[in-house]
Amino acid sequence: MLLVERCGVFTLFCAVATRWFLFRPGRWFRGRLILPQMFQIGTRSAPVVMVVGAFIGMVLAVEMYAPFLAIGQETRLGGIIGISVIKQIGPVLAAVMLAGRVGGAVSAELGTMRVTEQIDALRCMGVDPIAYLVVPRVFACVVMIPILTIFSDLLGIIGGYLVTVRGYGVSSQAYWDFAGQFIVPYDVLTGLLKTLVFGLAIGLISCYKGFHCASGARGVGRAATDAFVASFLAIIVMNFFLAKLLNDAYIWVVGPGGPSALG
Repeated sequence: MLLVERCGVFTLFCAVATRWFLFRPGRWFRGRLILPQMFQIGTRSAPVVMVVGAFIGMVLAVEMYAPFLAIGQETRLGGIIGISVIKQIGPVLAAVMLAGRVGGAVSAELGTMRVTEQIDALRCMGVDPIAYLVVPRVFACVVMIPILTIFSDLLGIIGGYLVTVRGYGVSSQAYWDFAGQFIVPYDVLTGLLKTLVFGLAIGLISCYKGFHCASGARGVGRAATDAFVASFLAIIVMNFFLAKLLNDAYIWVVGPGGPSALG
């Protein structure tokens, strides 16, 4: 299949899913369809996301302490770690972890259903497989990834605190004071808005790859791998454009030199 044709098929797939999501919520917005997906995507992903967030904050503290100490600004590490985690690292890492853990699983699950003709069986019974299988999974991704990001952000800041304050002896009050000065509500909103877009992309790409996988076990495995790679690339590319758009919007509304220390 040519690249242009693939883009067309994916666009049509997204359009059908959007139509079901917006205009026929009664067909998919059911607890028995949504709650299991929210548990699998959100609850079961929380531990690994929290652990990664904590160690990222600790690594940032270890790497940045010496340069900041050299210029006498080690007390500002709380602000630097907080803003870095909340605006960029937390949302991106949470999305990448979700793409790796959930995206591949969703693609493999739907791909297996396609190979074993369960999707065709749903059509024969008069059930639209996109409404029944795709929309609940995409909805769960969009809803749960901001919650996972909040946990990742909190653990990242706490991890940085443990290394900076407990490890290097920086003042605890200074750590939290500068964190409060550097971080404004718009920074938190920026990170959460990014995760909504990331979750939508992960859900749609993973479901699309599962729905259009090749036959056999090799096709299912290929679909799971392609889902993660495509989701990862989409996250990285969209993060750049979203960062540019949201920073420009902040400057347009507040003006340059606003209260956000880094952006």
